[in-house]
Amino acid sequence: MKNIRISVEYDGTSYSGWQRQNRKGCVTVQGEIESALRMILQEKISLAAAGRTDKGVHAKAQIANFSTASPMGLSRMVHSLNALLPDTIRISDPLEMPQEFHARHSARERHYRYFLIAEPSAIFGRFSGCSFGTPDLAVMQQVARSVRGVHDFSAFSREDRDSSGRLCTVTACQWYRYQHFLVLSISANRFLRSMVRYLVDGMLRTGKGTLGAEEFKRMLETGVMTTQLNPASPSGLFLWRVTY
Repeated sequence: MKNIRISVEYDGTSYSGWQRQNRKGCVTVQGEIESALRMILQEKISLAAAGRTDKGVHAKAQIANFSTASPMGLSRMVHSLNALLPDTIRISDPLEMPQEFHARHSARERHYRYFLIAEPSAIFGRFSGCSFGTPDLAVMQQVARSVRGVHDFSAFSREDRDSSGRLCTVTACQWYRYQHFLVLSISANRFLRSMVRYLVDGMLRTGKGTLGAEEFKRMLETGVMTTQLNPASPSGLFLWRVTY
């Protein structure tokens, strides 16, 4: 059996997230790729991925791997995949890896970016969230710096806040301007479900003056959501790259 690694770029707008689901009519990125691979390789294929992105979230370079007994060349396999897949999913950079490689467990860091625009846009709205006004970038940078380090992100997650394993190590977190976007760049060893989107909402609230920077930091330090947060729109979030 060969262990094949691929890079996956996708527009997640029309998908119910990355992870395959058994619900009828539920279309996912993993399900689409596995279905195409089954047709090409005539085998049952199960993909492992570096991150399970939520419904509507995009990826510039998701990493996945799968096992196959097929002798088909990798370039031919990827060409056939891209011919079968919808235009919103593209596969690149196939590599045969050692058997111990696993897209999720072997990853050292995940890197995400979140794009914000100040006003709603019919063109850019597909790939950005909206701040509905111009927030104070300096305040957002201040709280972004506090996110770095090891924290319990229970207050910034959709998961059961009583569950274990809530610590994440954030190595980079900063906002910057890119053309007409405000962009959050954040890197960590792991992310809880919807964690980046909750952080974006919290930081945006501080930038608009509806949440104090000190209260944001207390939620970060205690893991307790003292102010109700709502995850930012998935349309602005990209899994940007994965480090191994």
